[in-house]
Formats: sequence, C-alpha cells, structure tokens
Amino acid sequence: MNALLPPPSVLSSGIPTVLGSNFLSAPASNLNEPTTTIVPTIQNIVSTISVGCKLDLKKIALKARNSEYNPKRFAALIMRIRVPRTTALIFSSGKMVCTGAKSETESKLAARKYARIIQKLGFPAKFMDFKIQNIVGCADIQFIVRLESLHTYHTRFCSYEPEIFPGLIYRMLQPKVVLLVFVSGKVVITGAKTREEIYEAFNNLYPILRSFKNSYLTYYAH
Repeated sequence: MNALLPPPSVLSSGIPTVLGSNFLSAPASNLNEPTTTIVPTIQNIVSTISVGCKLDLKKIALKARNSEYNPKRFAALIMRIRVPRTTALIFSSGKMVCTGAKSETESKLAARKYARIIQKLGFPAKFMDFKIQNIVGCADIQFIVRLESLHTYHTRFCSYEPEIFPGLIYRMLQPKVVLLVFVSGKVVITGAKTREEIYEAFNNLYPILRSFKNSYLTYYAH
C-alpha cells in the first residue's frame, strides 16, 4: 500500500507532508516550532558479513566457547562474545549476522572477532562483504501523545490497533524507516541503514508529535 503513496515533501521546518486534498494537516500554530534538542540513542546495530567458505557448524559448536547449535530448532549456530557484547548467527554457507552492537565501529569489530574465531578453528575464513542492515534507535520526547488523533490525521502513513499492539506504527517514506510511537512519549526508530537516517526521521516526526501533545495528561503524569 505504501508503494502507491506519493513521496512526502519536506518543508523548511522538517515536517513530512502529503500533497493531496484528502490529507488533514497538523494545526498550523505548531508548524514553526523550533526543532528538538533530543537526540535518539542507538540501541542495536545489525550487520552481515561473509567468511567466504563453507562451515561445519557441529565442529565449531564443539570447539568454540559461548556457542550453541541445535539444528532441529534453528539452522544457524549462535555465538556470543563479551567485548563488544554481541551475538552472531553463523550459517553453514559462511554467512553471518551480527547483532547487539551499539555503534558501527563496535559492529565491525565484533564481526572481525567472530571471523577470527572461525579462522583459529581451522577454516580458511576471511572478512568479506561487511554491511550494516539495520540500525535501531530510541528516544523519549517526555510528553503524552494522543495516538488516536495522530492516527486520524496521518492515517496514510500509520496504523494503530491498541488491542493488538500498544504502539502506533508510523511508516515514513523519506528516509524509509518505521517509527513506533507509544502514548508515554517513547519512540523507537528501526529500519535505518545509517545513524543519520535515525536522526533525520526523528527530527521529521518530532514537530508532528508536538502537534498531538496531551498537556492535561502530561501535567498529571508528573
């Protein structure tokens, strides 16, 4: 459905809008508010690499510490290291997924360490095709958000079914990320390839969230 949507134009205030007569815009009084000083925190970075050779996962599981392999439950071997604190999913094809890093540098360092561990076990492993696949960030905007109203005004971009999931799912087109907005003011951003996309998406959405701030509930929440 999102593929049929026109791309949003970004106003000088950084607010994504839809060009169309059916779109209900946010209250005009909030459009010129200054951008926030809140900076999202990076919570997880998912990267992939290839070691360039086939792997015997049973052999790795028997010889490597902090690893587990149960092919009946999952096709990959799970390996963990403490510094940086990460988890790797290692496949027999030589592909690897690294999760849990808090920065791009940490993710690359961890992936190199996993490749080195496999190398020491006798495999001709290399460090190839490192790529960041997903960056997850979060922020607390510190006010209550009227999610029902936000969904009504931005229905083309978001879905909200509180009986199934407590957060509103906002699918931004530029940058192409997904934001989970909770009534408490917590925001989770996922699907980014760079941290700049995390910051851009949050700065785009923040003025919109300000438009749906519930001042009454904010007062009593504190």
